[in-house]
Amino acid sequence: MLQQNHDYTEVREDKSRGGLKRIWNAMFYSFEGIGSSLKHESAFRQEMLLACILIPTAIMLPVGLLGKALMIGSIFLVLVVELMNSALEWTVDYISQETHPFAKRAKDMGSGAVFFALLNVAVMWGLVITEAIRDGRLSF
Repeated sequence: MLQQNHDYTEVREDKSRGGLKRIWNAMFYSFEGIGSSLKHESAFRQEMLLACILIPTAIMLPVGLLGKALMIGSIFLVLVVELMNSALEWTVDYISQETHPFAKRAKDMGSGAVFFALLNVAVMWGLVITEAIRDGRLSF
């Protein structure tokens, strides 16, 4: 059973209370999380590879700045959602390796979020490229 007597007004000693030190520490925690995901999550590695290809492509395509922003932003959204999904999966597995319908549901919901983020990429890229073709800035 979880301990119920926590004083939530106290800050843990290993936590920074704010200011530049907090921002500095948060940056390194972020790098550790990204590095851990690159090492342990094949889906994240695949999506990073996709980002490394699609972001320069978006920059080079003859679309407006707003189109570029939508295309690149949709890629970053996939990476964010994948990181959150991986964190959810690791947390569920940490709590229990037992197969449980609630654990499956939580993991499936995380996977669904990644699916929608990827669908968003397809929609954003499709709309921006369609507009560029319609306006004659891009042809195949």
